[in-house]
Amino acid sequence: MNIGYARVSTDEQNLNLQIDALTAAGCDRIFRDEGVSATAKSRPQFTAALNALEPGDRLVIWKMDRAFRSLLDALKVLDGLEQRGNAFHSLTEAIDTHTPMGRFAYQIINAFGELEHALIVERTRAGMLAAQQRGAQIGRPRKLSRPQIEWAMIEIQLGNHAPADIAAALSVSERTLRRTLPKSAFSHPQPFFQQPIEEK
Repeated sequence: MNIGYARVSTDEQNLNLQIDALTAAGCDRIFRDEGVSATAKSRPQFTAALNALEPGDRLVIWKMDRAFRSLLDALKVLDGLEQRGNAFHSLTEAIDTHTPMGRFAYQIINAFGELEHALIVERTRAGMLAAQQRGAQIGRPRKLSRPQIEWAMIEIQLGNHAPADIAAALSVSERTLRRTLPKSAFSHPQPFFQQPIEEK
């Protein structure tokens, strides 16, 4: 039996390309991780795919980087597959670990993948450092200035306007407003005109 595995890093990415390729390759079952990074420690469906393998079954993926976090991770998985009598096949790289050359290619490609990831991280850090030295702001820009935040908190505490109206006045979404302000800001009493009049 062929057990397929597909993964995308973000919810916006689409699994269809991988699913179509795995289906065409004759996969009887396909496990899918959506919105899961390659470096994530927990990939529930990848673990489920490995557990679903019976002796003689083959794990099939679309591309190497869909399955492994590092060379060490890839080698551990391959060792586990071989101990249980399973094979591995990557469609894009045309790697099948049934053969000595296939196992060799498996190791080399994962080693290059790890090197490529390390170089990308190194270049990104160098670029961020150079930008900081030029005075650039790194990270997500602030949506609201300090005076805007203070005004919004006062308006909410007074109960003059609903949070949605305040957000619209500041040209941001209500979600951004609620994320920026402390939760305690929204735990305010009702405005004076909405409070019940006590009978004497």
